[in-house]
Amino acid sequence: MSNPKALSDVAVEDGATGLHIEETNAWKDFLALIKIGIVNSNMITTFTGVWLALHFSGLRFLENLDIVFFTLLGSALIIAGSCAINNYYDRDIDHLMERTKVRPTVTGKVIPWKVLSLGLFLIAIGTLSLAMTTWTATLIGLIGVFSYVVLYTMWSKRQLVSNTIIGSISGAVPPLIGWAAVDGNLDIIAWFLFILMFVWQPPHFYALAMRRVEEYRAAGIPMLPVVKGFSTTKKHIVLWVAALLPIPFFLTSLGIPFLILATVLNIGWLVLGIYGYKIKDDIKWAKLMFVYSLQYLTIIFTAMVIVTLI
Repeated sequence: MSNPKALSDVAVEDGATGLHIEETNAWKDFLALIKIGIVNSNMITTFTGVWLALHFSGLRFLENLDIVFFTLLGSALIIAGSCAINNYYDRDIDHLMERTKVRPTVTGKVIPWKVLSLGLFLIAIGTLSLAMTTWTATLIGLIGVFSYVVLYTMWSKRQLVSNTIIGSISGAVPPLIGWAAVDGNLDIIAWFLFILMFVWQPPHFYALAMRRVEEYRAAGIPMLPVVKGFSTTKKHIVLWVAALLPIPFFLTSLGIPFLILATVLNIGWLVLGIYGYKIKDDIKWAKLMFVYSLQYLTIIFTAMVIVTLI
């Protein structure tokens, strides 16, 4: 295996490798290490969990800002710490993928042990923050860390084609943390927020994997498109999207407008998925599915907050 540090030195000095290293500062490197995009997207679902728990518990938002603060801070820190450890662990294969080859752990801008220390520190502080809410939220947060760092990063990612499904556990945890921070006796709504997030992730990441299939193949990661091909992956995507259809009917306490909106979004995604059997350009279809999945997540969780304000 080539030395990422040596590789980056050569690239910077004479461009021999063709690797372009973007000029960054310490702050940008830090944001890259914690995968700020993942942290931000998970804050949306965590906040929704908190908001809905307060709403259905008859509690006022402004009177519980301390809970909101510690929940969001704690969740952000444990997610950031888990992502930093993921960067530390994957530094030996990240240089093989276009979208990860300029991470600070690959270019040699950050010493690996410092990345690991940062990850553990963030998780520790995040756990303490969650402990300021409820022990249930703290426990769920730690389960999320374990599932992402151990079950996904260290175990299944490089060995199992089902790695995406296993990784979906950690991605579905944030709304549960949010709810549990207010009400440790998790309502059925909280569990269906978890199920919604769990089911949403496979079609989202399979679409991404189709677009990046050659990179995953080069890195030796057994993503579904790499192992089974595009045809099988498209079938799996459509089946997972179809599994979203009944979920809004278990969230009727959010009202009919939400039920209608969520159902329309689900049907729209399913129609787009079925369209993939007619379109010849699989990569173009995968891009459309990926973009739709991002918009879907933002709209549906924002709608959950809005309908409780009406």
